[in-house]
Amino acid sequence: MIERKADPKSINPRELGLKVGLEIHQQLDTKHKLFCNCPTILAREGEVEDTFTRQLRPTRSEFGEVDVAALFEWRKGRMYYYHAPRSHSCLVEADEEPPHEINREAIVIGLAVAKALGSRPVDEIYIMRKIVIDGSNTTGFQRTAIIALGGAIKLPSGKKVGIETIAVEEDAARKMKDEGKYTHYNIDRLGVPLIEISTSPDIETPEEAYETALTIGQLLRLTGKVKRGIGTIRQDLNVSIRGGVKTEIKGVQRLDLLPKIVLYEALRQYRLLQIRDELRKRGVTENELRDAARIVDVTSVFKNTQSKIIKRVVSRGGKVLAVRLRKFHGLLGVEVQPGRRFGTELADYARFWGGVGGLFHSDELPGYGITSEELREVYKLTGAVEGEDAVVIVADKELNARKALEAVVERAVQALYGVPKETRAAQDDGTTRYMRPQPGAARMYPETDVPPVEVTEDMLAEAEKIKPVHPLEKIRQLTEKYGLSSDLANQLLRSPYLGLFEELASKYSDKVQATYIASILTNILRSLQREGVPIDNLTEEHIESIVSALANNVISKDAVPDTIKYLAENPTATIEDAVKALGLERMSLDEVERLVEEAIEHNIRAVKERGLAALSKVMGYVMPKVRGRIDGKTVAEIAKRKILEILEREEEKG
Repeated sequence: MIERKADPKSINPRELGLKVGLEIHQQLDTKHKLFCNCPTILAREGEVEDTFTRQLRPTRSEFGEVDVAALFEWRKGRMYYYHAPRSHSCLVEADEEPPHEINREAIVIGLAVAKALGSRPVDEIYIMRKIVIDGSNTTGFQRTAIIALGGAIKLPSGKKVGIETIAVEEDAARKMKDEGKYTHYNIDRLGVPLIEISTSPDIETPEEAYETALTIGQLLRLTGKVKRGIGTIRQDLNVSIRGGVKTEIKGVQRLDLLPKIVLYEALRQYRLLQIRDELRKRGVTENELRDAARIVDVTSVFKNTQSKIIKRVVSRGGKVLAVRLRKFHGLLGVEVQPGRRFGTELADYARFWGGVGGLFHSDELPGYGITSEELREVYKLTGAVEGEDAVVIVADKELNARKALEAVVERAVQALYGVPKETRAAQDDGTTRYMRPQPGAARMYPETDVPPVEVTEDMLAEAEKIKPVHPLEKIRQLTEKYGLSSDLANQLLRSPYLGLFEELASKYSDKVQATYIASILTNILRSLQREGVPIDNLTEEHIESIVSALANNVISKDAVPDTIKYLAENPTATIEDAVKALGLERMSLDEVERLVEEAIEHNIRAVKERGLAALSKVMGYVMPKVRGRIDGKTVAEIAKRKILEILEREEEKG
């Protein structure tokens, strides 16, 4: 029998034959959207908007096929309610007007990235339609265009990961909420240009996946032409192990979560293969499984049940249905990922295909108010054999419950063959859940409203001007030119402030060390953010005003964190306001000297006996009175000088 717990430490991904390909999507910082002249910034809450509703349906491809993923979304029967801010959307987003000519600026940025990756630009760009009917596109499809093929990215470890395609495409609408049968979307983001970089499946460990995503992300930021912040970049993954199948994982926004998701998916596929092998040992066949899987009404068993869930459903006229899974005893409770059992995989299918809240299965019963006697009755009615078979129970409207159990049976059948081909959604704990069937070739067809675009020499020349250097080369430049450590240079590359750093360092490094400017933009801001300071309110002008104040001796280094905090919490304030409000007016050296002399007098015995070893006592007396108004280094220099003067006088006396 398989171990019930799924332990990530028990597997070696490389030995399992792990293969990972990344699809990195990054918003481009262009003036206009991809197919209209609307701005690419998001609307603020409360802006004037129009609203409209749509119901989307799948269409057939040129070969008469219907994409299975689109069919899945359509079967949900959802209605979509769109919020269209007037200053951030137009008739193109509402699909009431044909798309305009494709954004040339977006193409040039994409070509610049292609050049940096050694990719081959295409001669002519053809726009395609990718069917998406989850409501995130009002048209029922996303427009996308391949602009380059091939190339590679070199990782800091020395490995090269191949690039398959580079495309520009439309971003989707922003999902706001689900409300009954309606899903609400804001279309201010719809049509914002994205670059999509798809790698080859050359990645063999979770760490390599992280390294690849990080390096490509740094390369994109070095163009200076991409947007920053949460939601502007996401990674989709294609993951498989030997004997498994390529599984799509969508929507990884946190880079630090990526290695865990890869590891957990390798573990999930490994555990599903173990379940497959166990079923084969038990001699389970598809025909036997299907023949035994009769869906039975067992509502009568629960007429006096203590299960609150079942009571509530039955009181509303619902039914309790059950199905037998031949020779599945003990397998539904097996974990495939930490905290997620094989029964959870069945429940995901039940929810999505049947619209139910969940299910009960025999590996977790008795429990949840269901007794041993009730479970035995369910076994009897379904024809299941205790200790050999599993039973699954669903309580809901009869039609929903039946659809849910039909989906459970299909998922159980797939278990006989290993890992099903599906698209999964990333979760915050590193696990994944079933999202939809994997789309096929029928998903793509040509866009007829936008003509092809020739890639001209002028475009390529413009792209050459903004082609980014490799991140490793940029780190070398930062360490050599500004004296930064490689760690600090790396932090800058990962921050949104690299361009600002270079601008400030060129202006102020003669008076403020470049390393300290870099530290403000990385360590200090990050530390304040952890404390809950709203640093997103800070503008580049705020930060420059702080560095300028440092350079001109208006504030001290000690005052920088408090000044940043004040400006973040009062974004309309100026540096002058902060200095006044925080009482940071610069102290004169005469004032400092008087305080140091007072401190020495207060600790005169320690100074005479211990000399410079008493410096900490003197500093401890002075600093609380001057912090933020003068640098501690200056205070220490004055204190040392004064102590040495006293020691000299004492020596002369002696």
